[in-house]
Amino acid sequence: MQVLVADSGAIGADSLSAELHRHGFSTALCGTGAEALERYPKFDFFLIDLALPDIDGLEVCRLLRAASDIPIIAFTDPGTDLDRILCLQAGCDDCMAKPFGFRELLARIEAVLRRSGSRSAARLLSEPIVIGSLCIDPDTREVRINGRLINLTRIEYCLLHQLASHPQTVFSRAQLMADVWGYQYDGRPLSAKASRTIDTHVSALRKKLGDPSWIVTLRGIGFRMGHG
Repeated sequence: MQVLVADSGAIGADSLSAELHRHGFSTALCGTGAEALERYPKFDFFLIDLALPDIDGLEVCRLLRAASDIPIIAFTDPGTDLDRILCLQAGCDDCMAKPFGFRELLARIEAVLRRSGSRSAARLLSEPIVIGSLCIDPDTREVRINGRLINLTRIEYCLLHQLASHPQTVFSRAQLMADVWGYQYDGRPLSAKASRTIDTHVSALRKKLGDPSWIVTLRGIGFRMGHG
């Protein structure tokens, strides 16, 4: 799915784009409202930070909604309830106050896609992930190995799904805490408690999957999906 991100903050926009890419989205960035209005027809989803340097973000949303049914999520500054109301009135499908956790954004994107009835959404949400004998069904949240149902907790499922969605990617503990647990990463090393939380869930997953090689540990780096 093609996502256009309108954000004049280069560092934050690059980080968001990288996270979206890791979750299977194709992304493009633009730093002005004028560029967004020119480029949006080629995209399936639009994310906009209202603080654009040329055109008021709310006006961009109004113009887009008048011309298109593209799903829109807007980002507002914290503590501005009025902005969030105005976003919805301008035609946005959802809005989020900054800063936000990426996992929450991902959930909101999926919710907007479901409500919009997008065919891209159906593919995104329902396509099973198959790795060898392992099958993960996002629709039912069922995990099976050789057809045998594996009972996982919500967090265990989210952790496995995150790793399996990007089997060649090595996830640091900080990335997993942000993506699975929704913690806001501030660049500081994770606490010992947070690291133990991840290790405990990885250990539980390995036990339930019946083979520790399903999740590979790269010492001092993080984890990636294995092949059982």
